[in-house]
Amino acid sequence: MKQEFSLKLEGKEWVSLQDSAFAKVNKKAKVDGFRPGKAPRDMYEKKYGKQDILFEAADMAIKKEYDRLLTKEKVMPVIEPKVDLVKCDDKELEVKFIFVLEPEVTLGKYTNLGVKKEKVKVEKEEIEHRIHHLLEDYAEVMEKEDGKVSDGDIAIIDFAGYKDGVQFDGGTAENYSLTIGSKTFIPGFEEALVGMKKGEEKDIDLTFPEDYMSEELKGQKVTFKVKVNEVKTRVVPKLDKDFFEDLAMEGVTNKEELEKEIKHEIEHQKEHEQEHVYEEKCLDKAAEGMKVDICDELVDDEVEHMYGEFMQRMKMQGVSEEMYYEYTKTTKEDITKQMKPDALKRLKYRYLLKEIIKVEKIKVTDKEANNRVEEMAKAYNVDKETILKEVSLENIKFDLMYGKALDIVTANEEKKETAKKTTKKEEK
Repeated sequence: MKQEFSLKLEGKEWVSLQDSAFAKVNKKAKVDGFRPGKAPRDMYEKKYGKQDILFEAADMAIKKEYDRLLTKEKVMPVIEPKVDLVKCDDKELEVKFIFVLEPEVTLGKYTNLGVKKEKVKVEKEEIEHRIHHLLEDYAEVMEKEDGKVSDGDIAIIDFAGYKDGVQFDGGTAENYSLTIGSKTFIPGFEEALVGMKKGEEKDIDLTFPEDYMSEELKGQKVTFKVKVNEVKTRVVPKLDKDFFEDLAMEGVTNKEELEKEIKHEIEHQKEHEQEHVYEEKCLDKAAEGMKVDICDELVDDEVEHMYGEFMQRMKMQGVSEEMYYEYTKTTKEDITKQMKPDALKRLKYRYLLKEIIKVEKIKVTDKEANNRVEEMAKAYNVDKETILKEVSLENIKFDLMYGKALDIVTANEEKKETAKKTTKKEEK
């Protein structure tokens, strides 16, 4: 929903505002023979022209009118308004304000939506897979008895790379630890080490890939002189008494108990994931029956927020915006285009829940909000004051109201019947 306002100034009012603007810009002007702020208007305009005065006057008029629209007209924009300078000369000012307001929402059905949760099931293969990774985590690296390199082994090597009989930069190392099969080196290098033994030396002839990062080595034939100093292998433990003692998992002393514990962990994880899936299905169902007109400006603004969040996560992983685009061969336009459908969905969910809060008259007390602050403080192992420095109590109330609205959307008859049965049992 958009609302437009126009501002027109001319005659004495516009001239007076230009005078005020001149007094302001003149304070910083440097006109020969005059102290700052003392230069006559004609001398100032001769040196600087009228443009700065007009733009300053326009800025003053826009700020004053914007404040008036917020206070007198009670305009409540949800994003930064668009301000178009239609005309600005010494005779007239014309400005157009375009405000994007909260869209009108008409709710459809948002309770007892008939969405069913899928039952969580843990397959035997999943448990075995998790145990396999657990054993891998406890594997020990030991020197290999036969000293022969096999796939998956760790070869400690010296190597030197030569192109046309001359060593090239970055192609030499001593006692380098290389896991065979890791694809750390160019194709063919690791495969050529398989079968070599401790103390053995070998020349490996290879060709660098055409898309290699170094211009000097792209598609070039080279020779690596390699010596195997040591061969190590990963020894995966057995599910025996020693392993369970090292594992030190409470109540787990044998394979059967470990399988039971892992099954419980996977179930808990799947239930948590399923809860998110269920919530989204419920929100989708409720949003389908809702009427709301979300303009492009709102979507674009949401996309910008999502893009900022995404790049912040990248920076936390040590990847800058420039590095990300270089690695992925994409542009900001590519990323934001992909984000638009999710941005629209997020906005629909937000306005759905916001309208439910209004219709259901959902409130959150100070006590509820403070209890939530205490929970957050405990979870992050900090005091309440630290939490409240980062987020206000009003924002916490806001989040809790949204949570209550979501509970209404995700509630169903089955839950209500369960609640009724529980109440009757308690009464008895």
